[in-house]
Amino acid sequence: MSPLLEACEVTHCFGGLCAVNRFSLRLEPGELVGLIGPNGAGKTTVFNLVTGVYRATRGSIRLNGTELVGRDPHRITALGIARTFQNIRLFKDLTVLDNVRIAHYAAMRYSPFEAVLRAGRYRAEERRVLQRSRELLAEFGLEACADEPAASLPYGQQRRLEIVRALATEPRLLLLDEPAAGMNPNEIGRLMDFIRQIRQSHALTILLIEHQMKLVMGLCERIQVLDFGATIAGGTPAEIQRHPKVLEAYLGVEEGA
Repeated sequence: MSPLLEACEVTHCFGGLCAVNRFSLRLEPGELVGLIGPNGAGKTTVFNLVTGVYRATRGSIRLNGTELVGRDPHRITALGIARTFQNIRLFKDLTVLDNVRIAHYAAMRYSPFEAVLRAGRYRAEERRVLQRSRELLAEFGLEACADEPAASLPYGQQRRLEIVRALATEPRLLLLDEPAAGMNPNEIGRLMDFIRQIRQSHALTILLIEHQMKLVMGLCERIQVLDFGATIAGGTPAEIQRHPKVLEAYLGVEEGA
C-alpha cells in the first residue's frame, strides 16, 4: 500500500538554528500516530512544514505522491490536509455555525462573479454548505449552540468546534496540535472518545502532537519522538515508554544509570 503522507529527510533552519533536522515519516491510510517530544523539539514546526506555513530548507513531503513543498497553505488544504493549533483559533465573534461554514471556502463551486450577482449556482452552493455545516454540528453535539458566538462556548467545546471546522474541509489527513491542552482528566477522556469517533466516521488518518501521555498512550498505534529537531525513537506505545533515549530526553535518565 502506498503511504498517504511521506516526509523524507526534511530539514528546516531559521538562520543558524536547525529546528527540524532530516525528519522522515511515513503515514499509512487510516493510521493514528503520535508525534511527541520535549518543548522546543520541533513538533509544531513539522506541522507548519506539512501545511505550507513554512517551506522546508531541504527534503520532500508528499501527499499521495504529490509534492507539498512550495505549495501555499490553501492549496495544501484543498489537497486534503487539515489542522488545529496549540492555541484555539476560532473566529470568536462569529457564530458556531458560521465558523464551520467558512471552512468550506476551499471547495466552493462558484466564481466571484457569480457571488456578486448571487446567481443560481451561488445560491445552490450556499444551501449545500449550510446543510453540510448543520449536519456536522449535529453529528458532534454542537447543533444546540449553532447560533451562539463561538467565544461563548466552554473551553472543551471550543476545542471540539475547532476540530469540527477542520473536518468541514473534508480532509484525508488531520493534524491535531495539542488537542488536550488545558483540559482536566474528565475532558481528556471525552476528547479521546471524540477522536476515535471522528477517525472512524470520517475515515481519517490522524497525526497528533500531545504532551498528555494518557491520551498519547491510549490512542496512538505508533509514536515518533523528536528531540532538538531530530527523531530519537519510534515504535509502539509500549516500546516508547521504555526506550532509553526517550527516558533521557524527558526525565534526564541516562542509559545504564
